[in-house]
Amino acid sequence: MSCPPARTSHSVHVVNYTPRVIPSREALMTKSIDAPRNARSQRTREALLAATREILEADGFEALTMAAVAERANVSRRAVYLHFTSRTDLVSALFDYIARGEGLGESVKPIWEAPDAVAALHEWVRHLTRYHPKVMAVDRAIERVRRVDADAQRHRDTVVAAQLASCRRLVEWLDSEGRLAGEWSVEAATDLLFGLICTELFERLMEFRSWTPEDLQRHLWTLCRATFVRD
Repeated sequence: MSCPPARTSHSVHVVNYTPRVIPSREALMTKSIDAPRNARSQRTREALLAATREILEADGFEALTMAAVAERANVSRRAVYLHFTSRTDLVSALFDYIARGEGLGESVKPIWEAPDAVAALHEWVRHLTRYHPKVMAVDRAIERVRRVDADAQRHRDTVVAAQLASCRRLVEWLDSEGRLAGEWSVEAATDLLFGLICTELFERLMEFRSWTPEDLQRHLWTLCRATFVRD
């Protein structure tokens, strides 16, 4: 098939023209009104999530109701339902709220920016001993009722999935560099590393044995290096 003939100088040139839309005065006014309204809505949402966390830490998961959240946040129950359609919806938003508030993203960043897998494992230990104590109160509240409360179980499943994914990524990195100790499969090493993310372990050592976070970090790194790393 031949190509279409080239256009001559007498060809008609069609210019793609999109007329400029100038916002009306009313549209500009609406936008200026919506900005503070959206900011206020975001503040209310954050207050509701903060109230949810406070209830979990102080009174346990059993005390978490939409009415209790409204009272703690000093808003109407209608305001709660405007942001979260159900208790399930509220609890589902809690993971991201806590992660953002406690700086999870910044805490794990050095792990994935480490120059090699062993350095990344060391950074993981630092992250674990830095971050996990901040969320243990919520973890305890959820663990206590998750077998009888579907919302608590869903939150636990979200947390577990994220933790397992990080542990697997780290172990696979060790394995790809030939630094995973020979007796370990990726699956088994992932499981044990995941098992170390344990509130009861932290409580036993820090509360009952008076370990400082520095003690925990130092000894946990010794354990992880001796257990998982091939020299």
